[in-house]
Amino acid sequence: MLRTHTCGELRPAHKDQEVVLTGWVHRRRDHGKLIFIDIRDRYGITQVVFVPSVAKPAHETAQKLGPEFVIRIKGSVSVRPDKNVNKDMATGGVELLAKELEILNESKVPVFEIDSDSDVTEELRLTYRYLDLRRDKMRETLLTRHKLAATVRAFLNSENFIEVETPVLTKSTPEGARDFLVPSRLNLGQFYALPQSPQLFKQLLMVSGMDRYYQVVKCFRDEDLRADRQPEFTQIDMEMSFVDEEDVYAVTERMFRTILKEVKGIDLPTPFPRMTHAQAMSQYGCDKPDIRKDKTNKEEFAFLWVTEFPLFKWNAEEKRWESEHHPFTSVHPDDVALMEGQDLSKIRSRAYDLVLNGNEIGSGSIRIHRRDIQKKIFDTIGISAEEVEARFGFLLRAFEYGAPPHAGVAYGLDRLVAILTGLDSIRDTIAFPKTQRGACPLADAPSAIDAKQLQDLGLVSVVKKKI
Repeated sequence: MLRTHTCGELRPAHKDQEVVLTGWVHRRRDHGKLIFIDIRDRYGITQVVFVPSVAKPAHETAQKLGPEFVIRIKGSVSVRPDKNVNKDMATGGVELLAKELEILNESKVPVFEIDSDSDVTEELRLTYRYLDLRRDKMRETLLTRHKLAATVRAFLNSENFIEVETPVLTKSTPEGARDFLVPSRLNLGQFYALPQSPQLFKQLLMVSGMDRYYQVVKCFRDEDLRADRQPEFTQIDMEMSFVDEEDVYAVTERMFRTILKEVKGIDLPTPFPRMTHAQAMSQYGCDKPDIRKDKTNKEEFAFLWVTEFPLFKWNAEEKRWESEHHPFTSVHPDDVALMEGQDLSKIRSRAYDLVLNGNEIGSGSIRIHRRDIQKKIFDTIGISAEEVEARFGFLLRAFEYGAPPHAGVAYGLDRLVAILTGLDSIRDTIAFPKTQRGACPLADAPSAIDAKQLQDLGLVSVVKKKI
């Protein structure tokens, strides 16, 4: 075997044991005849000492080591004297007396220091992301993300949800931000769209009788980017049958109590406070108010439900009404009669957002489950019967076969991790993110494709090549 222990595992209880460690050279220090190195892996750091009288070949090889060399060391565990114990390291009570050293791979001098928190431009960090991910802060953030996702899965499994994968190649819809389109080679002139959300498919799962669905799902949105936006992002997506708002609130609050306890060690009070959209706009002037007493305090986590959003908003440019959230949201039962009027701005929906520290981290609604009501909404927002059939005909047909009342919600995993770890940008919660221009400096994406690929797809590029 290449190793017997990790670099964060050894303790005084391992005294005199012969072990093998593998990892990266974190630091090297020459003290006369003695050479000390710190060897690092994702689990921690262990100090190693090379003594020429103990293992001369290993000592000679250690003189060649540079930062980030990948090495394998065999040696015996020594307990440090009390005065030499490093209390800042989990392995600080021991060191490894090296007997054999093998260089598995050399490394160029890194373009920035791995063991430093010094400022490095984001462009450089993303270009060499594999080096950036070796830093403590980035590793800890990804471990938090992993733990959060694992906690969510375990919780939802215990609540009788089942995880179902929905298609990544689907069809474009006329609502919301622009879709990413994928040309079909087998159906020339036709395109798939990458999903902005599994919305229609998770509703179809409710029609199919799945009852409780979830998915930790990648979604795509071709929009202008900010610190809290990425062209591809991850949602904790949920849908439930035979429920109302109170059921959604209850399971969500139990889930976040579990998340905060498991990930942050915090006992989160429930139920979360609630505020209608009208109240939020009147009291705070926004629909995602930060209700913390100390807004500079990032271990404080103040959740808030914002409810009863408007069902419609007026699109002045196109001079038509459109959905505030999406066209599959139910009307508030007290406002059904207003649907026949001219001013639709007063109509409330059964939509709800979950806000955390002034950030919208989730959005959902009671869905429409009847064909006649869904068609009425499409008519109201000006989608023609032909377009409805082309875009949503499969959903409306499903509603004719016993669609149950259902509701759902989706939470932004990237944004949630950023808030829990005190980060300002979601880019540092993602292993390989895009820049604000939607580019990946590491892989140099997006990039041009050659003429043969375009021909196979039945496409012609109208963009002239740069000279």
